[in-house]
Amino acid sequence: MKISVVGAGGNVGASALLTLAQRDFAQELVAIDLEVRRDDRTFNPAKGRALDQWQTAPLHLFDTRVRGSTDYAATRDSDICIITAGVPRRPGMSRDDLLSTNAEIVRPVAEKLAHYSPQTILIVVSNPLDAMTYVAYRASGLPAERVMGMAGLLDTARFRAFLAEELEVSPKDIQAQILGGHGDTMVPLPRYTTVAGIPVTQLMSKEKLDAIIERTKFGGGEFVGIMGTSAWYAPGAAAAQMAEAIALDQNRVFPCAAWLTGQYGVQDLFVGVPVKLGKGGIKQILELELDAAEKALLEASAQDVRRSFEDLGRLMQF
Repeated sequence: MKISVVGAGGNVGASALLTLAQRDFAQELVAIDLEVRRDDRTFNPAKGRALDQWQTAPLHLFDTRVRGSTDYAATRDSDICIITAGVPRRPGMSRDDLLSTNAEIVRPVAEKLAHYSPQTILIVVSNPLDAMTYVAYRASGLPAERVMGMAGLLDTARFRAFLAEELEVSPKDIQAQILGGHGDTMVPLPRYTTVAGIPVTQLMSKEKLDAIIERTKFGGGEFVGIMGTSAWYAPGAAAAQMAEAIALDQNRVFPCAAWLTGQYGVQDLFVGVPVKLGKGGIKQILELELDAAEKALLEASAQDVRRSFEDLGRLMQF
């Protein structure tokens, strides 16, 4: 089992890399990133991250070999590739700016990964998530079941953490589902959220639950307000958990951005839905029964994602 992480010189990629190493199910991890110039010197962040993490193996007790490189040839024959490359949205940057900038980064990354590993599975973490997953899908030429976006698992982790804090229960006992695009139009589903099998709606007031849902929707922005940058530990861990489910053929049911061809009434979009992950990638898209209000929210979220795709078509000639 070989897994490559592109953008591993950054915080999200490095977090995914270390989580994977500590899980100790892969034989080899490859960290890929660009060289950087600073003070008239050239540095190799991916190689440095990999070396540092490999030196934790005797401390964290793992055998997975961690290597770093700037050469995509090092990713050859990867079973899974995680793409975290891209830039965060900066002050003064429009939505179109972010779309076009990160699309120009993700497209050649996906092309190179598919070239060296034509049987690989792509997990996309770069933002805007749903749109960048589409870029990777088109650029790689891989079948839809082998291209997915990491968003729903992160969003449900945030939702579950907030609920655990409010209810003073273990987050291990909370299960949840979130549909739709990654962002403020996501659709948390209280009807499908439980604490040890007990519907969460029986354990807290609607007002408190609604407040937690709103906090979840804007979870990424909360970090920007606190730290001036985006989160990295939870996104990295979520991507690593998806990779583990695929690598070990666990048939885990996770929400992730998947290519829909009519499911939930959505056609030809990457939208967050529950899927079964295992050998080969997405084995099955699970369709939940939604009430009228949930359907309306999902439709609105899908339309927001579609606008991003239309912008990509205009900007990238897809």
